[in-house]
Amino acid sequence: MSGFVEKPEPTEVPGLVHLHTGKVRELYRNEAGDLVMVASDRISAYDWVLPTEIPDKGRVLTQLSLWWFDQLADLLPSHVLSTELPADAPADWAGRTLVCKSLRMVPVECVARGYLTGSGLAEYRETRTVCGLALPEGLVDGSELPAPIFTPATKAEVGEHDENVSYEEVARQVGAETAAQLRQATLAVYSRARDIARDRGIILADTKFEFGFEGDDLVLADEVLTPDSSRFWPAEQWEPGRTQPSYDKQYVRDWLTSPESGWDRGSEQAPPPLPQHVVEATRAKYVEAYERLTGLSWS
Repeated sequence: MSGFVEKPEPTEVPGLVHLHTGKVRELYRNEAGDLVMVASDRISAYDWVLPTEIPDKGRVLTQLSLWWFDQLADLLPSHVLSTELPADAPADWAGRTLVCKSLRMVPVECVARGYLTGSGLAEYRETRTVCGLALPEGLVDGSELPAPIFTPATKAEVGEHDENVSYEEVARQVGAETAAQLRQATLAVYSRARDIARDRGIILADTKFEFGFEGDDLVLADEVLTPDSSRFWPAEQWEPGRTQPSYDKQYVRDWLTSPESGWDRGSEQAPPPLPQHVVEATRAKYVEAYERLTGLSWS
């Protein structure tokens, strides 16, 4: 079992039709046919959406995505139409709501990796490949790859796990032309973001994007380059051969698998609520990532 420990009831707003409750976001459609995305403060780990929220997390994700969309605008258009709050929406939606184009979404998680870690490291240790791509001998956890690679994954439902697939499988699913577009766009956006982050003392180890089509045009959608969708490492602490400190929910994962939590990841039991010290430390990580990347002060 996995999924929501406590599935929330969506907020009802006049003029909006609720479409979907995701791990973090609530999705609505307005009367004009546009999508309204609201980022909550929920956090997930090990395919569970936890019962404890991280204050300000949804706003950090939304504001950081908006900043990145601006940095990438010359490469690809984004799905954002407006940040204006829908009429009659609760005040708490301010800063966490995007009105977006309704796109034909591509059913692929487009992952770019510039460094070896996570599921890519696990596959490399077995086969010296990641998603079927051969890599050099001698790489370790945290190694920089010779060049960034495109390692797509299937998109999973809440409570299920994304699975890495080969480029050939993506081409089979969406067609060779679309697959080539996805790979080119993913690596171009990753490379731009990697360079921007590096200038700010942060390593962008890997990240995942979602794309959709507006007519024949490829559009960058959902969130982009946040601590939820990316591994950000402080460059001054990078040391290949070990797990890297990171600006993401690794602090939550580490606590859940520690003796303090008392939770057995291999059981079917839901994980416990997070203690206050974990909540505060995790919030601080998200805020620090925002501030270091954007150069702006979080308030």
